[in-house]
Amino acid sequence: MSANMLIALSALAAAGFIVWSRWFEWSHAFRPSRTMSGTPADRGLEYDEVDFVAEDGCRLHGWWIPYPGAAGTLLYCHGNAQNISDRVDLAADLQGQGVNVFIFDYRGYGRSRGRPSEKGIYRDARAAYEVVRSKYADDDKPPVVAYGASLGGAVAVQLALDKPLRGLILECTFPSSLILGRRWYPRLPVGRLLRYRFDSLAKIGSVSIPKLFSHSIDDKLIPFDLGMMLYRAAPEPKSFVSLRGDHDESSWSETPAYLTEIRTFLHRHLGPPAEGLPEPTNHTP
Repeated sequence: MSANMLIALSALAAAGFIVWSRWFEWSHAFRPSRTMSGTPADRGLEYDEVDFVAEDGCRLHGWWIPYPGAAGTLLYCHGNAQNISDRVDLAADLQGQGVNVFIFDYRGYGRSRGRPSEKGIYRDARAAYEVVRSKYADDDKPPVVAYGASLGGAVAVQLALDKPLRGLILECTFPSSLILGRRWYPRLPVGRLLRYRFDSLAKIGSVSIPKLFSHSIDDKLIPFDLGMMLYRAAPEPKSFVSLRGDHDESSWSETPAYLTEIRTFLHRHLGPPAEGLPEPTNHTP
């Protein structure tokens, strides 16, 4: 085999490896689901379909779920391998705490168009924030708490740097893609392969608003110690709740005290609804 042939084959193999590594990273970072399995009406909730546009023109979709007399709004950033229709029960639980809820899909998920990327879903969260802000007329700093779960935690941390929030709730999220990737694949050169960093660990020190962290000690996808790593790096004011249950199946269904912590956090930083505190609800199985 000639030297030129060897060079050509080496170049082809290198190109193939790059293509594979890009696909491998994207398929692990984003697992968008297009299938819509329900709406808030299935839980007896009134809601508005909201179509809106990100900074780069990508068309997005979400649900505005109001609570009568709510003092503020919870902006929910969901995790991977799902869309907002998979979070109808959760949305009902959150709205039942006396707040408006805006839950939206990133580009490529649910009815939102486009293809997800790290910068893209950050843009989507900023656009979702502007939807909420529009509900408060001339208020440049509306009463909004962002809630990010898993992948959505990285989105919510970035949003806290980009937009004025009253508080931040982070559930079962990770410090960075690099740290998580090295935990999942200790034998791969993860640092050389990653394009998507989702480096919440580097950002959280600049998030000075009140923060409520939670993580499940049973989480096998994002181990508990990684959640604690992010929590310890965060400045005060902050608090932490230990959960039970698998990743995406923990929350207050396995840890009822978590719902009380969320309610207290929301009412402290947004205020209780004008019509008084609702009775506790829990639709999440």
